[in-house]
Amino acid sequence: MQDRTEATDALRELAQALRRFADERDWDQFHAPKNLAMALSVEAAELLEHFQWLGEDESRRLAPDTLAKVGEEMADVLLYLVRLADKLGVDLAQAARRKMQLNAQKYPVERARGTSRKYTEI
Repeated sequence: MQDRTEATDALRELAQALRRFADERDWDQFHAPKNLAMALSVEAAELLEHFQWLGEDESRRLAPDTLAKVGEEMADVLLYLVRLADKLGVDLAQAARRKMQLNAQKYPVERARGTSRKYTEI
């Protein structure tokens, strides 16, 4: 239970910090959910760009400078996601736990283990 509380608290603190950051810059006017969702998609594409032409093994062994850039893009994705959740009143930790429960139902271990097929195909 401690981990759940810590994760929820960390996301809540991050959302508050992002709120302050946007307020200080008068950016809230630009943070409509649709704009945040689009920005999130752009940042996810920038993350993907680092992996675009790599083989599977290469993607597991990133050079330190590339890994640092990937970390920055991952942070951008997280920040936009947290900001979007805050604007819509979504508890991300709770939503993620619920989604994992749904995924466990869609992908029971006895049918999904070792396969990458979609739940509709297993």
